[in-house]
This record gives sequence, structure tokens and C-alpha cells, in this order.
Amino acid sequence: MHPRGADRPDASSVLLDGPWSHSDYSTNGVRLHVAEAGSGPLILLLHGFPQFWWTWRHQLVALAEAGYRVVAPDLRGFGASDKPPRPYDVMTTAADIARLVTAMGEREATLVGHDLGGSVAWTVARFRPDVVGRLVVLSAPHPRRLRAALVSDFKQIGASSHVFGFQTPRLPEQRLTRDGAAEVGRLMTAWAGDGWASTVDFAEARARYQQAMLIPQAAYGALEHYRWAVRSLPRPDGARYTRRMSIPVGMPTLQLHGGLDTCVLPTTAQGSSRYVSSTYEWQTISHAGHFLPEEVPDLVTGEILRWIKS
Repeated sequence: MHPRGADRPDASSVLLDGPWSHSDYSTNGVRLHVAEAGSGPLILLLHGFPQFWWTWRHQLVALAEAGYRVVAPDLRGFGASDKPPRPYDVMTTAADIARLVTAMGEREATLVGHDLGGSVAWTVARFRPDVVGRLVVLSAPHPRRLRAALVSDFKQIGASSHVFGFQTPRLPEQRLTRDGAAEVGRLMTAWAGDGWASTVDFAEARARYQQAMLIPQAAYGALEHYRWAVRSLPRPDGARYTRRMSIPVGMPTLQLHGGLDTCVLPTTAQGSSRYVSSTYEWQTISHAGHFLPEEVPDLVTGEILRWIKS
């Protein structure tokens, strides 16, 4: 078990140096930490689990050099952002991001989301389309596709066994943080494509994400997002969300998915096009697993730029 208290890393441990700056913004009742680089039209990059803003280290630099203001926030509950006791429903997290756009003095952004950040991006695009110009989603099916798969697709139910294991109180936090958050490393190894999992970059990323999960309350915040996702399935708030998400989003949408993704199966994400009323494009990255921004960073950067300019 990792030592408690003062020996644990604090939020400053994720304020990593690089060709970017760190800032905090007050939005929707919480303080969100962001890493930011460049100037120009806004691109917002939303990370997934079990990560934080550093997921986007490659895109932060490359997109800024291409002439954009690039901002990668830590979602509520993660990294150096606030970790309130509640709420962690996806509508609230989406409102955080929509209000972050205006808090930064911008009218709209190209929204790019990976994994959990992809679910948030889909939700922002539906609930606050006024702040989203274009949408890029990585390793994340439309929420209605995912919710349907979690109750009817035995293969995806098996792939999501970790999510169902997150539902009990306290014990999942203990499992996630014991032995220096070794469980984070195990999940990442299971979900990454072999090409990245054998590299020094993967080893560094795994260590960073394990360390970040040891920040006090980070494991709780991360898991609460998934507790709401499952517990809301039979509840009125989940039903209302599902109904609202049945209306297609109206901005051009690019969806990228790793052909080797064992966390969110490609078959779960396919079919998301029915929830887009504008231009839509699907791409399978055959040689990649779940962590596209890090496994194939140049490809992801190139596709984001192509989509913005198309």
C-alpha cells in the first residue's frame, strides 16, 4: 500500500514543465487546471481515464505550432483540478467544459475528446452546440451506443468489467491506489496496442498516470464519473440524459478508433454516425489500441488539423 498523507504526491506533481503554461479557471462552481500553448482559434483537448492533461503533450506542441490556441484541461476530479464530493454526472462535466470556453474569453472551440473526455465532448456538442465548431472523438462511442452496449452486448460488458467493479464504495479506490497505483499500470498495459506498450514513452506515461492517481481524492473523483454512468442507467436522470442525447449533434464530426482497442470495442463505437446530422467521418486505426493520442500522436495531430481545415 502506498503511504498515506504527506508522502502522497499533491496536485503540483502534475504541473509538468514544457513548452506550455499552466493556469486555473473558475467554471461552473469548480476550479479547472489547464495546460495551454499557442495562439489563434481555440482547440480544447479532453483526456480520458486513467489519465490527466498530459495525455495531449504531443498535440499541445504540434497544434500550437500550426497556429492554434491549444488548451488541455484536467476534468473535475483529475490531476490539478478541483475534486469536489459531487456531482460527477456527465452533464455537469460537460457544463464545466462549455463554461471554460467562455471563461477563456472565446466564443467556440474545436472540441477533441478521448475516452471519458470523448463522452464529455459528445455531451457538450448536444447540450451546448453554440460553443462547439467541430468535433473530434477518439476511442469513445456516442453515449447512447455505449449505454446500449453495457446492457446488451456481452463482449463489451466483458471489456467493461472494470467499470462494473468500480461501483462499490471505497474498495475500488483502495484497489486503484495500492502498491503505487499498480492497477493503473495494469489497465494501461491491457488496453494499449503492442507497438506502444513496449516503448520507453509508454513506461514514462504509465508512471505519470500511476503517480497522478495517488493525489488525494483523485481516485475517488475518477471513479465517480463511472459510478454515475452505471447507476444512472435505471434512474430518471439517466433516462432524461439518454432522451436528450437521442437528438443528433449538428457539427462536423470525426471519429477515430483503434482497431486493437480492448477497452471500448470498435463494434461498440461503430454506428455513432446516426447521432450526427452534419458531415461525419469514421476511421479505424488498425494498428493502434485504446490510447490514440499517445500511440499514434502524429496521425492524431494530422487528422485534427485536416478536420479543422476541411
